[in-house]
This record gives sequence, C-alpha cells and structure tokens, in this order.
Amino acid sequence: MYGVLVYGDSLSWGIVPNTRERLPFASRWPGVMENSLQESGISVRVIENCLNGRRTVWEDPFKAGRNGLAGLAQVMEINSPLSLVIVFLGSNDFQFSHPYNDAWAAAQGVATVVNEIRKAPIEPGMPVPPILLICPPRVRSPKGEIAPKFRGAEERSGGLAEAYAQVASAIGCTLFDAEDVTTTSPEDGVHLGAGEHLKLGGALAQTVAPILRSQNEPDF
Repeated sequence: MYGVLVYGDSLSWGIVPNTRERLPFASRWPGVMENSLQESGISVRVIENCLNGRRTVWEDPFKAGRNGLAGLAQVMEINSPLSLVIVFLGSNDFQFSHPYNDAWAAAQGVATVVNEIRKAPIEPGMPVPPILLICPPRVRSPKGEIAPKFRGAEERSGGLAEAYAQVASAIGCTLFDAEDVTTTSPEDGVHLGAGEHLKLGGALAQTVAPILRSQNEPDF
C-alpha cells in the first residue's frame, strides 16, 4: 500500500466557506483523490495533516502552531515510510499580519517547507519521498467574517503560480496549479466549495497515479 501525506491548511481540511463546518472525508479533495486512486486499482492510504490557518513559515499572532515548520520533522517521522508528500500551503501567507508578503515570499516559504521535509530524521533505509507542490487558487474579493483577515490579499497574491513554478523547478518538485481546475468560492473568496473539492480531487488523482506507479509498492 502506498502512503500519501497531505500537508496543508483549511483548503485541504475542508472548511465549508463562510462557516466553521467541515466537509466529510469523502467530499474533501484528499478523500476524493484517495477514492479515485483506489477505484483505478492503486492501493493507497491518504494521511491528512491539515490545520486551519497554517502558513508556510510565518507565525499567527493569535493562534499557536500555525507556522508550517512547527513539528514538521516529527510529522514525517510519525508517518514514514511515505510514497509521496503533497504540500498545499500559501493562502494564509497573505493574511493581514503579513502585510509585506507577496507571491515571491510565499514561494520562498514553501521551498523552506520542502527542505524541512527532505531533511527530516526518518528511519534508516526509508525513502525520502517525492514532493508534489500545489499552488493555491487566487484569493478573490474576501467576504464575510474572514474578510478583515485577508484584506489586501487579492492584490498581494498576484503572480503566485509563476513564483511557485520557479521554485518548483529550482528545488526539483512536481507542481500542480490548482487554479487550472478550480477557483475560490464566491461565498468567501478564499476557500473551496464542495464542487471545487470534487474537481480538484479528481484532477490530482490523475497527477498522483503515475508518481505512485513509478515506485515499488511498499508493504506497511
């Protein structure tokens, strides 16, 4: 069975836009992806490590533990061996508390997360898994209760896909641009609605399948 770790924020946790509710696993994109891969004959277990408000390398002034580097090495230890790590972070880097962050800064942050994953102290003989980076869809006109958190985010996140592409090429990661298949919800301008989770999970299954099939299936 292949092990796939999803390391993300609320876009992967499955928060329902403009609420504090959560989509069920089968409706969140990691669950959609897992089911799609299973249906295609790939034995896989998707492990979710997704925290609302998680940044790449920045602290949340109000909530502890939102720096994406916090405990990441231990997350890798706990869940190894892994066949793939999917990193889906960046949207929260544009919150109000990081007013100078732009697309370049978020991309550098995600590169730092990748480097932390690669140097994690996993057990001897276990593989360092390949990493798939997902570039978040653009923040668009934040609305509702989260609007003050994301003021100015639409403008500052411009060019995100290009910045992620440069970083992915430099550090040797596969890149998936979520904007190619989905968009943020008109309900709040930041998160993904149920239909977008469905589209994203299906598209990612097609991207992930050949990555897994290129490896020997581990027995764990």
